Amino acid sequence: MKTISTAVIGVGAMGKNHARVYSELENVELVAVSDTDRSNSKKVAEKYKCSYYSDHNKMLKKEDVDAVSIAVPTNLHTKVGMDCIKNNVNLLIEKPIADNVENGRKMIDAAKKENLVLTVGHVERFNPAVIELKKRLLSGGLGRVFKVSVHRVGPFPKRIRDVGVVIDLATHDLDIMRYLVSSEVTRVYAESERKIHTTHEDLLDAVLKFENNVVGILDINWLTPEKIRELSIVGEKGMFVVKYLSQELFFYENAEAKIRDYDYSDILMGVTEGNVIDIRIKKTEPLKAELSSFVDCVRSGGDPLVSGEDGLSALKLAECLIESSMENKVVYV
Repeated sequence: MKTISTAVIGVGAMGKNHARVYSELENVELVAVSDTDRSNSKKVAEKYKCSYYSDHNKMLKKEDVDAVSIAVPTNLHTKVGMDCIKNNVNLLIEKPIADNVENGRKMIDAAKKENLVLTVGHVERFNPAVIELKKRLLSGGLGRVFKVSVHRVGPFPKRIRDVGVVIDLATHDLDIMRYLVSSEVTRVYAESERKIHTTHEDLLDAVLKFENNVVGILDINWLTPEKIRELSIVGEKGMFVVKYLSQELFFYENAEAKIRDYDYSDILMGVTEGNVIDIRIKKTEPLKAELSSFVDCVRSGGDPLVSGEDGLSALKLAECLIESSMENKVVYV
């Protein structure tokens, strides 16, 4: 099996984890890291025994790199991404794909022209609880889906951010919601506030309507003393609840929905409490699964689980949420 040469551009909080995982993967070699803070890149390079740079372009020209993770601030995604594409390097861009839809489209088109893999770091797609939930939804485990709700809240982040909760946090769930309900959003309405963050919003509550009539609810903030990452999805047969942090999946049965060989819509008479089932999940590190999948795509030339178009759709919805909250109106997508 061919060894894939990898590098990381931006080795801050997230980039350091990318470097660690690449160093752990089989048939993968971490050849270099780059960060504008030279002392930071040197420290990471010494830990994983690779080269280090303060200029990513010098790294791309000097090192033989097959694939790179981009974990720089959002406003630099497009510049660094285009530099990688110009050097014929496959790329994984930490979400969001770019600072705006136009720049995201620019990178997607450029990567496609050069036949390069471009994927976006929507890491929740690789959470084993989400993977198992998707399987059960595809097999009809919930019947018709009515509503999907997300709670992604926690304390205000210590490190400085160049974006607010919509771009930084809500993009995770906008992608997961589209993925789980297999439908596109038609309209959104959002309320946001700046309670602590002086530049960007730190609270978001939003309602989404999907083409298949599923209703989506987003509860996102940096104002809650406890870190909570949960998703619930309600349908004919009951409700699934995902706890992202602990990688747990629960099913709350609707006792009225009896198993039959015919369509549930013909027999559903109501909703009552049934059994609560704790679905056993084999826990894995989502980032490791994500980078392993990326490397496999680079090796095989296959399509990534999270495409550039997926990343662009999440970013477009985030922009619609910001527009809705700023202009106090429903926004049609």
